Amino acid sequence: MIKKQYLKEIVIAATQQRNGTSNTSKDVMKVQSWLNLYAITHPTAGTATGIDGDFGSATEQAVKNFQIAKGLPQTGIVDSALFTVLSQPMQNAFTIDVAGNDLRTIIVNTAAQHLSNNPFELTIKGQTNSGPWVRSYMDGNEGKDWLWCMGFVQTILDQSASKIGKDFRTLIPLSYSCDTVATTGIHKNILSRFNVVRSNPSVVKPGDIFLLQKTTFDWEHTGIITAVNGDLFETIEGNTNDNGSSNGIGVYKRLRNFQKTKLDVLSIQGLV
Repeated sequence: MIKKQYLKEIVIAATQQRNGTSNTSKDVMKVQSWLNLYAITHPTAGTATGIDGDFGSATEQAVKNFQIAKGLPQTGIVDSALFTVLSQPMQNAFTIDVAGNDLRTIIVNTAAQHLSNNPFELTIKGQTNSGPWVRSYMDGNEGKDWLWCMGFVQTILDQSASKIGKDFRTLIPLSYSCDTVATTGIHKNILSRFNVVRSNPSVVKPGDIFLLQKTTFDWEHTGIITAVNGDLFETIEGNTNDNGSSNGIGVYKRLRNFQKTKLDVLSIQGLV
């Protein structure tokens, strides 16, 4: 697999604790980030705390609350074993083997596996599009200017293609830009424009990539197509929200009407 930033997000260099001599701001922020990610899906757990790199009393209590939620001894200390529990969702998303004998099935199942582990962004030091999931999808980059929908798509494509010994870069370049990927698709004749998709939906298959067209040669959002039903694409996409925003907060499963929306589709057939 080419995109391996996730490996840095599931480890800390040393035990982190209140007044700990081995504390580092970077690792404390990792701990705080995972505590906040847990709070998103478990809002009553009491693990939401500031992400400032300071392991103070609030972070210590948040750790104890996480330990309570997991049925673990309440030490308030984060060693490598507890951090593994904190970051387990990412380990699950990236390392559990998915079912499937063909690439399209593997892509759909890999996207679903990530979705089931609740990838969300965080706001850190006033910067949206931040946190462990964003950095993993964006090769270490984060912050308000790092829109991560294409990073998510390419991570899923990379993880899936790697399973069958393929390199997704033979199809499209490693890029965070919808424009770059769509333009490559045009040059390779693997991008079906929305008018073709509307008139002949059979050109679209699960595992293909949709690109939301803003203008003729400008695309603003992307995601994985998991199924085609009537005039709808079922999708899994990152950096979106309940409104289908191109700059949302997480990975969501969505329905998109391709007859009413300008959705170009890039075929992954060249990798199959």
